Amino acid sequence: MTELESPNVMPKFITFLSSLLQRVAESNDLNSQFQPQKFSVFRGLTRPTISIQSHLERIFKYANCSPSSFIVAYVYLDRFAQKQPSLPLNSFNVHRLLITSVMVAAKFMDDMYYNNAYYAKVGGISTIEMNYLEVDFLFGLGFHLNVTPNTFHTYCCYLQREMMLQPPSLAEYPLNLGRSLKFHLCFDDDEASHQNEQLSINKHLM
Repeated sequence: MTELESPNVMPKFITFLSSLLQRVAESNDLNSQFQPQKFSVFRGLTRPTISIQSHLERIFKYANCSPSSFIVAYVYLDRFAQKQPSLPLNSFNVHRLLITSVMVAAKFMDDMYYNNAYYAKVGGISTIEMNYLEVDFLFGLGFHLNVTPNTFHTYCCYLQREMMLQPPSLAEYPLNLGRSLKFHLCFDDDEASHQNEQLSINKHLM
């Protein structure tokens, strides 16, 4: 059993990931004042009243997807940011991007997963909207869903490094997932390109 599968660790990882995405969203909110924003189905007219952490905790509680799906969802968010630079993650779209990325990751990673109607209820949106979000997300990724073991390890190392900078309650749990998740990942991706991937989603925090 990996560290993230421990009942004490995954909630702390969710808290950390929420904090990370919150900082990215707030940074991009400021930058959006100076950059034109592309229309997107992910963008809400107003900021959701539920916090990013509460939203992610709700997804974690009800989606019942594997811990690795949350890592892969983060990979997808970063790829989306790279391929769609005119659609930066911000306070108006982060909730929809999160529920969509976790759903797509669960479908790709897990043997059993809930359907779009269920994820729509978890995300507080209609099934029709969830379907549209999934299609737009897949096209936004260029249907690039494969995640190699090396890519997965790169993102785990990055997240672990970031967690080590957090308070002791979060930093004491490393993300050592490589061995147990190895056989759930695809091997036909371009290894070299992912070894050099920039973590675009966090570029404003560096």
